Amino acid sequence: MIAKTFKGKTTEEIQTAFQESLKNDFKPTLAIVFLSIKQDIDAICEIFNKEGIVILGATTSGEFIDGEIEEGSVTVMLLDLHPDYFKLIFLETGTETTLENAIQLGVEGKNAFSNPAFIIVSGWLSNEGENIIEGITSGCGGEVTIFGGMAGDDLSLDGPVAFTYGKSSDQGLLGLIIDEDKIEINGIATCGWKAIGTTKTITKSEGNIVYTIDDKPALDMIIKYLGVEYDFDTGKEIVTQIGAYYPLQMERENVAPVMRTAMLANREDRSLICAGNVPQGSKVKFSLPPDFDAIEIVVKECQEIKNEKQPEADALIMFSCVSRHLSFGILIQEEIEQVQEVWDAPMVGFFTYGEFGKSKTGKHEFHNNTCCIVALKEK
Repeated sequence: MIAKTFKGKTTEEIQTAFQESLKNDFKPTLAIVFLSIKQDIDAICEIFNKEGIVILGATTSGEFIDGEIEEGSVTVMLLDLHPDYFKLIFLETGTETTLENAIQLGVEGKNAFSNPAFIIVSGWLSNEGENIIEGITSGCGGEVTIFGGMAGDDLSLDGPVAFTYGKSSDQGLLGLIIDEDKIEINGIATCGWKAIGTTKTITKSEGNIVYTIDDKPALDMIIKYLGVEYDFDTGKEIVTQIGAYYPLQMERENVAPVMRTAMLANREDRSLICAGNVPQGSKVKFSLPPDFDAIEIVVKECQEIKNEKQPEADALIMFSCVSRHLSFGILIQEEIEQVQEVWDAPMVGFFTYGEFGKSKTGKHEFHNNTCCIVALKEK
């Protein structure tokens, strides 16, 4: 399988780069397109649809390609994957719930291949992450490979979009189902964050809204505990500084913690709105701001996947939480570059509002503030 990557700031630049990529008798069947919400989705899709190329697409909060970080651009990976080896399904929350759609996606995968794997992107479904994982797993009848990310929208929080040709929605669920008997797929969800302080309890929560921690208002608790000060004078504000630098680690027995990032705060009830569900009664710790050690942990866990499961890759897809970009700053470039160097293969990825994947000791689940890397190799 051959993978080619390119980028551009305009539809015209993408058109030119696409034509250039078709040289040497390269005949792609699949385009993975990650782009800024400011770009013309329909025009970009038309470029590839004219050549009969299937599109897996998501809007972003920043894109990256082969180790380079972009903003406001279009990044593309083309693959000459045999059409019999994959299937694309687009579903939208509406008449059917997200859970019902995810179950349908799982059933479609099971019917298509005896050993399906899923690479998924979704729209503005941050409180549905667990339902997506649960639904796909249920539809397939058991644990199955699932990696992906929730779309972004340049941190405007107005409505990130999942899309393919002729279909796009901020409530969309887009699944690329791949035949694992033909394509080897391995990956890992890893964060490298270190916990700090004592274990605390989520004493009141509903879905992805945390009202109290240790019986104290969640917003006040996090501000006082961490010694940070922010001005919350208007309605419901983005608290990306808090969420990025001090995410919650939900503790579980015998498996790695799962991260939860605060995306919004409500000054009236002092609650935090997280990018993922935080069940009442959960045990949590805050996290230390990241440093080079966090990157070293991420790269080490990727190297272990290479050594133990997948020594070579034709292509890499990476889903990294936008909170990592905010908290790591320029260090995030180091992380992306070093992860790509593990396999030294073409890479495309974007900064997300949530990630799907499997941690070193856990199962496939929904994450925040995490880096998910997927390696693909034709057998």
